[in-house]
Amino acid sequence: MLVERITVLRGPNYWSAKNHRLIVLTIDFHEFEHVATHLIPGFPDRLAAACPALRNEPALDDRYPDFLTQVSEGTHWAPVILNMAKFLQDAAGMPCSYTRLHPGERMGQHNLVFGYSDEEAGRFAAEAAVRLVTDLLKGDASAEAEIEELRAIWRANALGPSTGSIYAEAVKRGIPTLKLDEGSLIQLGYGAAQKRFEATIASTTGSIAVDIAGNKHATKNLLKAAYLPVPAGDVIRDVNNLAAVIEEIGFPIVIKPLDGNQGKGATIGITTFEEAAAAFTRAQHYSPRVVVERFVEGADFRALVINRRFVAAARRTPAAVTGDGKHSIAELVGIVNADPRRGDGHSNVLTKIKLDEASYKLLAKRGYTLDTIPPKGQEIWLKETANLSTGGTATDVTDDVHPANISLFERVARTVGLDICGIDIMAHDLSAPIAENGGAIIEVNAAPGFRMHIEPTTGTPRNVAAPVIDMLFPDGSQGRIPIVAVSGTNGKTTTTRLIAQMVQQGGFHTGFTTTDGIYINQELIYKGDCSGPASAKVILRDPAVEFAVLECARGGILRSGLGFDQSNCAVITNVAEDHLGLNGIDTIEKLANVKAVVARSVMPGGWVVLNADDDLVYAMREEVDANVALFSLYPHSVRIERHCEAGGLAAIYEDGMVMIRKGNTLIPIEAVENIPLTHNGRARFNVANVLGATLAAYVSAISLPAIRCTLRRFRNSVKDTPGRMNEFVFPNFSVLVDYAHNTHGVRALGDFISTVPASRKIGVITAVGDRRNEDIMALGEEAARIFDEIIIRYDDDLRGRTELELGSLLRSGIQKVAPTKKLLFCANEREALDQALKLTVPDAYVVLLVENIADVCTRLQELRDQKQDTLSGIRMAG
Repeated sequence: MLVERITVLRGPNYWSAKNHRLIVLTIDFHEFEHVATHLIPGFPDRLAAACPALRNEPALDDRYPDFLTQVSEGTHWAPVILNMAKFLQDAAGMPCSYTRLHPGERMGQHNLVFGYSDEEAGRFAAEAAVRLVTDLLKGDASAEAEIEELRAIWRANALGPSTGSIYAEAVKRGIPTLKLDEGSLIQLGYGAAQKRFEATIASTTGSIAVDIAGNKHATKNLLKAAYLPVPAGDVIRDVNNLAAVIEEIGFPIVIKPLDGNQGKGATIGITTFEEAAAAFTRAQHYSPRVVVERFVEGADFRALVINRRFVAAARRTPAAVTGDGKHSIAELVGIVNADPRRGDGHSNVLTKIKLDEASYKLLAKRGYTLDTIPPKGQEIWLKETANLSTGGTATDVTDDVHPANISLFERVARTVGLDICGIDIMAHDLSAPIAENGGAIIEVNAAPGFRMHIEPTTGTPRNVAAPVIDMLFPDGSQGRIPIVAVSGTNGKTTTTRLIAQMVQQGGFHTGFTTTDGIYINQELIYKGDCSGPASAKVILRDPAVEFAVLECARGGILRSGLGFDQSNCAVITNVAEDHLGLNGIDTIEKLANVKAVVARSVMPGGWVVLNADDDLVYAMREEVDANVALFSLYPHSVRIERHCEAGGLAAIYEDGMVMIRKGNTLIPIEAVENIPLTHNGRARFNVANVLGATLAAYVSAISLPAIRCTLRRFRNSVKDTPGRMNEFVFPNFSVLVDYAHNTHGVRALGDFISTVPASRKIGVITAVGDRRNEDIMALGEEAARIFDEIIIRYDDDLRGRTELELGSLLRSGIQKVAPTKKLLFCANEREALDQALKLTVPDAYVVLLVENIADVCTRLQELRDQKQDTLSGIRMAG
């Protein structure tokens, strides 16, 4: 068995319309392709012993009661590895609910597709599944080490309970989510509609309020000035000032670091100066300034206020064990920590109790050691503070809080200025006003933990994440901006740019991605092929972007899926033979299915704009849950007539006009003679691009004046459409620069070139090395039909081919059509350009199919400027 690749998908993808987070494990089974599982002696029994839970997996064949029985009777190895990957994740606490098998592109190759919760864990599960099955082929093997490693990965990568609860609530409401770093910084929503949060601090939380809450002394002074109950005390730096403060407030006291959190460095219930001095030293390990305040008798409570409204309260108990008369304190701690709800740090509902110096001193005060066996029922505190982070527990008391206390808690949050506010209270209970029962506000916390509320040790769980999302996205909004996604074999970059300019003309701050870069409002922020999901996320992360137009190429969809979960509109320009034979896409029907991912990603109520003149694109209308709009160069085609007679929407080209048809109503948009991109209608492929773009803008509520203005101003210039029909006019000849690189694109370009009057048509062509032989030859055939003379050049990256191979295949195609066609060969683009210009005669038309668009266009601009300078000099001399 050979693992050929592991593909991690993070968005809508080729394999599943609904399941975005998938691993695709591609394996060539070689000799095992025809060796069933029951033919390996002892394998079924070893598998059952290593993974007994597989007995609960359903069989792939209805004749068997479960999967293990099917393995015993004989099955292929692909489902064994697939179910092993699922079993490992399930056993590690990451349930896997999606598994599928798909045949590969050749005999023996299979694609095993399964879901994942964590990307690193999903990859590991794929590798571990293959490793375990291979080991079980040879003998006994255990899955425990692999499962434990998966658990460790999950613990390291999973969001904490507080962050995770907000994240999960957002997902439940359909709000897009993006992780912005390796920690817990999360973006909810897209572009200008986004909100961010880290832990439980939101982008709406004021920095001044966070600073105040982080300074216990400033918080106390602010609350005291508002006549809110706080304990008496002071902040000191020097132990020599300790006695004076104690004399003023009296024992018992609390000493804690001014800038501390989670109870670190805090000591409570101090009754002697010696204890106070030791506690002061301990607190200064965490902060140079130390809080000394009166100890308030009672229980430890936490109230949570979100968006200035009280939402929950819990009573916290310090880490403790209860004696049973049999076990020592050390043994009781071990028993408590064995609770599966307890873990390290914040990843579990409860935190394991870890004994430290403060624990030993607390025990010593009561005359205990770790070896003491406490009597049955006696509670032994192991920490002085009641923080969950040190092993404490929580009991929900939300329903017991007195209305006066609710009002007081909300006033505390308003006074400090926090929109997500945790308030620590010491009081005998919260069912009576704390202002009357001797209670006090001890601390106010920015980024309060949610664990004690969402999963209390006892009591009713409270969904405290819901009011956070209500605050960030009022009125049920999802934090979305309009997204138009564009895909197809040819024309998608021009269509993307045209839509983006229409949107910007319509008044939106616009971000768009294409094969030549990432743009925000026409400003290039990154140059390169940016038609994949990573580039889309750059746009969707930008807080200024109000509308996104995203080109979505085949490669990115197959490598990672789309970079967004849903779009408002998709445009599919066409599907033609290109890139076939790569990544298992070996037929045009499979390629169409890749492009259809973009169409299927449109949200219900959105629009899918389809080319009715392309059979494969037109068929996509059956696969979508959104509205369908069609465009066509043939206004009276049966497809358009049938669609519009049923009340449908279309864009058509008739009698030199671009029009929108709604049912039987025609809306004139613009004459093609006023649309430079179409070359007065001669560039029919650009007429099609105009139709698709116009329709996408129209359904996106861009005004007709904005659409018309853009159509009149948008040109085949290096600025508007680099590498797409950029024409350079010289005194005696013209040069056209284009990016056409496949047969379909060259054929469409040829239709335009056939309308250009020229004494000689010279073409510089190339082939992309990772295309099939027949595709390269077909491109040569098209070139032979278009050009009088042909120069064959080579890209810098031959993609696994040699110059001899590529040149021979192109020549074969050319000579199949025109055996005597004149051919020249050049090593690179610059040499080919120079050679083409040498071949020009008066009224010649040179067409350069280029790779390095900017370099070629810059060179042509320089040459044109030189020619013009020369002519100017001649005219002046005359």
